[in-house]
Amino acid sequence: MSRAAHGRRALVTGGAGFIGSHLSDQLLAEGWSVRVLDDFSSGRPENLSSVRDQVELLRGSVCDEDLLRRAVAGVEVVFHQAAVPSVPRSLAEPLRTNEVNVTGTLRLLEAARRGGVRRVVYAASSSAYGNTAELPKVETMPPSPLSPYALQKYAGEVYCRLYHSLYGLETVALRYFNVFGPRQDPASEYAAVVPRFIVACLSGSRPVVYGDGEQTRDFTFVADAVQANLRAADAPGAPGAVLNVAGGRRTSLNALLGLVREITGSDVAARHEPSRPGDVRDSLADLGRAHALLGFEPAVSLREGLVRTVDALRKTLVEGAAA
Repeated sequence: MSRAAHGRRALVTGGAGFIGSHLSDQLLAEGWSVRVLDDFSSGRPENLSSVRDQVELLRGSVCDEDLLRRAVAGVEVVFHQAAVPSVPRSLAEPLRTNEVNVTGTLRLLEAARRGGVRRVVYAASSSAYGNTAELPKVETMPPSPLSPYALQKYAGEVYCRLYHSLYGLETVALRYFNVFGPRQDPASEYAAVVPRFIVACLSGSRPVVYGDGEQTRDFTFVADAVQANLRAADAPGAPGAVLNVAGGRRTSLNALLGLVREITGSDVAARHEPSRPGDVRDSLADLGRAHALLGFEPAVSLREGLVRTVDALRKTLVEGAAA
């Protein structure tokens, strides 16, 4: 980081969630004071168990304007991770997800502007690119969202850009590509593919693959996403920018399942179901802009990230069985 973190205060919205809790851990490790805002709709108290006495925790929603005013008081940087992060859920509940993902983001930006926050780092989504055939995805491509979730996250990006250009609030939007790692919830009906595959292989059940499994994703280990956020907090050329954050490699779901099988020692066969509406066929990030503006380079390989995630989920399953 470009300046000493001592005495700096950050707000992490969604800080008890998967990415937010890892970010909170690292901010604390680097000397920040950390305030977490979370309504625990998807975040979990145990994600903060190791640092609970070190963070200031506010329970509530990013849709609560009074709470947001308190949350941003004295804060230098907001890391806005709070969202309802699911394409299928946005299809099932477009109004509720819009309220959190769009209106909540707007309320957060307004509170930050009025509260004197220096910079907001926003968790955007690669789903904004849609199904365009051109790879890799470059930030200058016209967005083509295929789902309410994709549109909602893109709308948040646009609001960030407007708040920078109109009000001078420094904003950076990080377009995450399929972030995975420890603490990602495998139990939700909207769970991401990596924890679903791992739990299926560990438990001996057949993992579900939607479509033919040859669709590709650019998987990003959570520690790399955290490093991108930390760099985005201070990078001088980043305000107003949209930046891809990814592993920079393209992997099919069939190949992913093969790796998970190998790491877990499982031989379970996939169960194929029809493709889901709103799903993107192929994804791969161009990381040139993130490297130029943030100095970002992914540091954890897909295999190493999967090994760490398998270890964490195996421990969780053993503890759950013993409880």
